[in-house]
Amino acid sequence: MDNPGVIPVKVKRISDSGSAIQSDSLAIEEPLEIQLGYMRDSNQLYRNLSITMRTPGQDTELAMGFLFTEGIVSGKDQIETIEYPYQTEGEVKKDNTILINLKANVVFDFKRLERHFYTTSSCGVCGKASLEALNLRKCPILPRATPVISAETIHRLPEILRKRQTVFSSTGGLHAAALFDNQGNLLDLKEDVGRHNAVDKLIGAQILKGNLPLCDNLMLVSGRTSFEILQKALAGSIPIVAAVGAPSSLAVELANTFKMTLLGFVRDERFNIYSEAQRINDASKV
Repeated sequence: MDNPGVIPVKVKRISDSGSAIQSDSLAIEEPLEIQLGYMRDSNQLYRNLSITMRTPGQDTELAMGFLFTEGIVSGKDQIETIEYPYQTEGEVKKDNTILINLKANVVFDFKRLERHFYTTSSCGVCGKASLEALNLRKCPILPRATPVISAETIHRLPEILRKRQTVFSSTGGLHAAALFDNQGNLLDLKEDVGRHNAVDKLIGAQILKGNLPLCDNLMLVSGRTSFEILQKALAGSIPIVAAVGAPSSLAVELANTFKMTLLGFVRDERFNIYSEAQRINDASKV
């Protein structure tokens, strides 16, 4: 079956035995413009909110997750419609613009629209608000003692992630974000060229299913953890964030500030706990 996130290419492969022309696969990276439609003073207005470089597919989840984790909407009940305003152009399908229309009675902070978002697959939103600014938002208060997950369960998660990364297995070029329950059962997984996009897709999908808050779950990401990844997890009320790679200093600071459990270097039967170790059972034996 063709994968919409993959494109075939021909490459010249060099090895010790020589060179040969072979088939290969690349992860697709294309722009998506997120537009917002809303009412103000009885007028219907539209705003270009973001241009993000992403892997095509699950754009509805991506847009929903982006608006939610950036604090523009509080849930799917504020959304009137989600549509592709320029879906066709002759015989060519155009799906690089998505429009989210808010319900007429939705009131939100218009100052958030004054920022012109430009996101890339590598760094996310440029000019990200500081930790102090995040403190001013109505961030969820996480339960301090739950969930509790065993170290043995944590050790199993990277292998589950690798086996379910279908596009990564064929391209080697995508990040993943996965949601697990406290027994280590995989609930959902999203892939994208941008780690922040994968998280937005994951949280957006849970919003559309009506599953928030995610207070009993753990999120595992395939790369490193940054401030933005932790901020998005916090918006979804995810108390435990684990990563195959390292956290940034600001990610650790955010985790400590909002009492999130942050794990890094989750691989090879080991991991580091950077904050709130009480949620990991038998952590002292790791």
